[in-house]
Amino acid sequence: MGTPEFAVPALARLVSEGHEVAAVFTQPDKPAGRGNQLHAPPVKIFAHEHHLTVHQPAKIKTSEEVRAVFEAVNADACIVAAYGKILPAWLLLLPRLGCINVHASLLPKYRGAAPINWAIANGETETGVTIMQMDAGMDTGAMLAKRATQILMDETTAELTTRLSHLGAELLSETLPRLERGEILPEPQDDAQATYAPMLKRADGLIDWQTEAAEIANRVRAFQPWPAAYTTFRGARLIIWQAREHTANSAAVALNQEATPATIVAMDKSGFVVACANRTLLHLEAVQLEGKRRMAAKDFLNGSRLSVGDALNDSSAN
Repeated sequence: MGTPEFAVPALARLVSEGHEVAAVFTQPDKPAGRGNQLHAPPVKIFAHEHHLTVHQPAKIKTSEEVRAVFEAVNADACIVAAYGKILPAWLLLLPRLGCINVHASLLPKYRGAAPINWAIANGETETGVTIMQMDAGMDTGAMLAKRATQILMDETTAELTTRLSHLGAELLSETLPRLERGEILPEPQDDAQATYAPMLKRADGLIDWQTEAAEIANRVRAFQPWPAAYTTFRGARLIIWQAREHTANSAAVALNQEATPATIVAMDKSGFVVACANRTLLHLEAVQLEGKRRMAAKDFLNGSRLSVGDALNDSSAN
């Protein structure tokens, strides 16, 4: 059971290692792009390429048809990776080895729908994957295995998602045989140490220039491709795709230390520098104005005729 690209390596590993994949469940095709044409989720595409039986129920908790499929299959285990739907209680108990989840965090930290995004947004330097025995709670089940990895300094959510998807598939491959042989003692999670990673909202991407540059840079990396980190510029939405904290020399810091947050304080060949909270500075390198293509920040400067002292969060049309 899985839907996005994150889930494909786990399914691919099951297939390549000779497990009998009795059925694949994924979310329904969804409209996207120009013309809102229906697009199949990555898991469905992979499953069809390998001649696997695919089910795409709109609802799972109340579907008698879904229950009939699971009861007929009588699977040893149900492997779940970013499926995107809450499983009903009857399903959690049906497989002999239970429902096993590949979760993209080191539980109990970052339970919830967006663990990779929030780990980066919060400035974590380490994350990982957890293979978990699912229960009725939100990522609260007993842990079967964990593996940690460092979050790279400039790594975006998309890049880290790819790495964790393969790490999770590898750990799942190692865990399943051990679980089958009864070699794993499930480890309960310490609820007191739990943190949460709620589903992203569009408003999460709105930049608060009254925060420090390092935090804004983290959110730029974290909220890609959606909702993206953005500000308001001359009445339009301006997405910031690439930015980093600017380590200015002492003279530049002295010159700009009193600048109001969101004010442009310097320009160079690779972009421009914006004041943030507590005298920190953010160097913008790639942006996209609403209705326009993504571009290098220096090209945006040239087209917008910006100057040092202009405010980046100016909401008035120009």
